[in-house]
Amino acid sequence: MATLVSVNVGLPKDVEWRGRITHTGVWKRPVTGRRRVRRLNLDGDGQGDLAGHGGEQRAVLVYQLDSYRHWQEQLKRDDLSYGQFGENFTVDGLPDDEVCIGDRYRIGSAEFEVTQPRVTCYRVGLRMEEPRMAALLVSHARPGFYFRVLTEGEVAAGDEIVKIASGPEAMTVAEIDAVLYLPGHERTQVERALRIPALSPGWQGSMRALLSAGEDVTEGAGGNAGLTAGSVGPPPAWPGFRSLRVAAIAPESDGIFSVTLAAPDGRPVPAGLPGQFLTVRMRPRPDVPPVIRSYSLSGRPGAEAYRISVKQEPHGVASTYVHEHLRVDDVLEVAAPRGAFTLAEGGTPVLLVSAGVGATPVLAMLHALADADTSRPVWWVHGARDGLHHPFAAEARDLLAELPGSRAFIAYSRPRAQDRPGADYTVAGRLTADVLRGLAPPADAEAYICGPDTFMADMTEALRACGLAAGSIRTEAFGAQSAITPGIAQGPAKAPHQPARPPGPATGPTVSFARSGLDVPWDPGYGTLLELAEACDVPTRWSCRTGVCHTCETALLSGRVVYEPDPVDAPGDGNVLICCSQPPDDLVLDL
Repeated sequence: MATLVSVNVGLPKDVEWRGRITHTGVWKRPVTGRRRVRRLNLDGDGQGDLAGHGGEQRAVLVYQLDSYRHWQEQLKRDDLSYGQFGENFTVDGLPDDEVCIGDRYRIGSAEFEVTQPRVTCYRVGLRMEEPRMAALLVSHARPGFYFRVLTEGEVAAGDEIVKIASGPEAMTVAEIDAVLYLPGHERTQVERALRIPALSPGWQGSMRALLSAGEDVTEGAGGNAGLTAGSVGPPPAWPGFRSLRVAAIAPESDGIFSVTLAAPDGRPVPAGLPGQFLTVRMRPRPDVPPVIRSYSLSGRPGAEAYRISVKQEPHGVASTYVHEHLRVDDVLEVAAPRGAFTLAEGGTPVLLVSAGVGATPVLAMLHALADADTSRPVWWVHGARDGLHHPFAAEARDLLAELPGSRAFIAYSRPRAQDRPGADYTVAGRLTADVLRGLAPPADAEAYICGPDTFMADMTEALRACGLAAGSIRTEAFGAQSAITPGIAQGPAKAPHQPARPPGPATGPTVSFARSGLDVPWDPGYGTLLELAEACDVPTRWSCRTGVCHTCETALLSGRVVYEPDPVDAPGDGNVLICCSQPPDDLVLDL
């Protein structure tokens, strides 16, 4: 008979870590007497990051005495106390290779259901003073698991744990943890997991992503779609940069112009997906280092040449060079089309929402929909200052005319006298959240939004208010992506910069952060590319910091990396995990 050995609780607190403050509830302490278990947690317990921990599906974390003994031996530790792994229930029995998702148990007067393995997070490493801990829990098949509370009640140390029902499929915690995190992702195992109703929605989404990616004993492009769905794109058509010839330069509106790039040998270029971008390396002057910028593809996907569109920025080094000095037949160094902001297949309505030069990636999507002669309802919603500053106006009208189910809405914030209401634009005024809500877009639509950050935030909020699911709303930022730094207190945003205090002379390879327009010499003292990016205030995304969760997976535009430690599962071709990698040579990252 399994036994509840210790009940552990703790409220979130601020902890100093790497010169920052993290808000975490990972510190748990044993309590005596009976303790009430409620739908979301135990009395006296809490979680610091509700996006990654807690909630109905992760109300109670369970860890086993046998795993304590394992880590005492593996880590040569004799100082482990109950609650050390952040668990609420320390139990004797219930091993991860026997407990199954969907199993139900009675402890005291409460009843529980197993929903998923533990979340891989850096904070268990913080608590254990072992940075590798998140990856070790997975690679040693000892993650622990979460309970959902079926019946609220009281529990206490010493209570017997009685199994009252078995989950369908008899899929153990260790098995499903391996399906998601370890190489392989065998299709039959993924399908088996999806037949378990008790599996938490988050894990169901990961399994569906693996299934839709067609992954089975990973081959070819590699990667882990279950962990990166929607955040990384497909592998690049070629490594690094290649030369492309400027075939044409054409104005699109006041301050926006397009550049057509063709292969020098006249062969068609590999097709990019609608919504992707090109990264261009150029040298404005012989006496300055090259600059690297990314520009969305705005032309028809599958055309023989690429078309990018560039906004002339008042003090932009790259855009000024392109606008004033670039000529037809010049040659630019270009990386392959990249990006995950791509048009998804389906039959639901499509909302293409943009402002200004943000029309570029969604225009490529409009081209793709017109080429496919889609029957999907298509909404084209765009905001501009006036007709002079309205890029692709005629092109978009022609494409929409090919789509019988299309609808266009154009807002001019300051229309000129010659701009024609009802012909050039729909309404005078800014395209705001209230305006978008007033259009009553269909709740089952897939939305793609591009424009300034505040615009995208407002449009996202408006569409959520109209009933669109969060997963159906995609945004594309031209600059640095928003950061994911779980539990870290966020101060005022800082512009990316050179490191204030390099750990050494920094004579190593050059690391280029393409989105941030920053070139930084590497020094081994940084440890990882992630830590170098953090030293420069380049926005980053991470969770485990040890090569297991893939939150930090980033497009590698040029160069190569080495790993220390090795990731649990390799990233997709053309991508890197910056949390555990170092550069032996110059490289360019999409950060």
